[in-house]
Amino acid sequence: MGSVLALSSGPGHQNWPFSTDRPPSRWDAHPAHWDSPPRWERRDGRLPNPGSFHSLHRSCKDVFPQQIEGVKMIVNKTLSSFFKISHALHLSAVSPSYYRFHVEHLQSDDYNKDKDAPALIGEMDSSGSLNAHALLNLTERVRARTVFQTQQSQFVTWQFETEYRGNDFTAAVTVANPDVLRESVILVAHFLQSVTSGLVLGGELVYHRGRAEEGGILTLAGQYSRPNWVATLNAGKGGAHASYYHRANKQIQVGVEFEASTRTQETTTSFGYQMELPEANMVFRGMINSRCIIGGILEKRLTPLPATLIMGAFVNHRGDKLQVGLGINVG
Repeated sequence: MGSVLALSSGPGHQNWPFSTDRPPSRWDAHPAHWDSPPRWERRDGRLPNPGSFHSLHRSCKDVFPQQIEGVKMIVNKTLSSFFKISHALHLSAVSPSYYRFHVEHLQSDDYNKDKDAPALIGEMDSSGSLNAHALLNLTERVRARTVFQTQQSQFVTWQFETEYRGNDFTAAVTVANPDVLRESVILVAHFLQSVTSGLVLGGELVYHRGRAEEGGILTLAGQYSRPNWVATLNAGKGGAHASYYHRANKQIQVGVEFEASTRTQETTTSFGYQMELPEANMVFRGMINSRCIIGGILEKRLTPLPATLIMGAFVNHRGDKLQVGLGINVG
C-alpha cells in the first residue's frame, strides 16, 4: 500500500496514461518482499498464509506497462551490502522535469529471510518533496511500517501500519494522517483468510473522520489461484475491481482488469501482456483498454554493459494524443 489515501478513493488506476500526475516513486507500491510465495508452491499439506491485502492484484498489474514520457535516466549504485543509492533525472515537455535522489539502508536481522529487504528508504526531488519509509520486522510474524510524505514544505501523509501474519491468515491495521487539532484521522483494517489451498477470502474497512464529515467504506475480496492463473475480485460501496492473470508459458503472461467506480460513474476494461525473450535480453509489455488507449514498453538489456534501455509509447485515439518516452537504467 503506497498511501492509504489512495485506498479510500475507491478502485481505479491512480496514474492513467496521459494524466498530469507525476508517476509514482519506484517504491510507491508495497515492497515485494512483504509478499508470500505463490500459494501453489506449498506442499506440506497445511493452508498457506494468504499474503497482504494490497498484493491481491499484483500478479496482474505487473504485466501492464508503466507510463513513460520524455527522457529519463536512472543511475543505481551499491555502496555496500547494506547501503544503496540512485539518481534519477526526468526531462518532460508535459509534466515538470525533476531530479530525484533515492537512498536505501538494508536491514539484517534474525527474522528476515530476504537479506535485501529494505529497512529505511528515503527519496527527495528537486522541488524539495520528501518521501520516507521505515520497514521493520518486529518478530517473525509482526511487521511494522511508517511512511512520511511531504509536498515541498507541507506534510501530505504520515501513516503507521502494523501487520500480523498467522499460519493461514493475515491481519493489518493502518492509521493515516492523525490530527488532534483538526479532529481527523483515517483508519484502515485488512483481513485475509485462506479457506483452501487456492481460495482466499477477506475484506477491507476504511474509516474516515473529520470535522465536517465521517464515514466508512467496506470492501469484500476474494481470490482463487491455480498454478498458471489467478482470479481476484474486490467489491464494495466504492466500486469493484476484478482481475485475471494467466501465465501461458515461460515467455508469455497476460492479464485482464475490470474497474468500476461509483464515485465517478465510470468503468474501464484493460488487457495487458508481457513477452520475455531471454535470448535477446528483452522484455516487452503492452496494453489496450476501453478508453482507446494503446501503449507498450520495450526493455533491452545492453550486455555486457550494466545498463537497460527502455523505450515506450502510449497513444490515446479518443483524445488524439501521443506520448513517447526513452530511458536508460544503469546499474
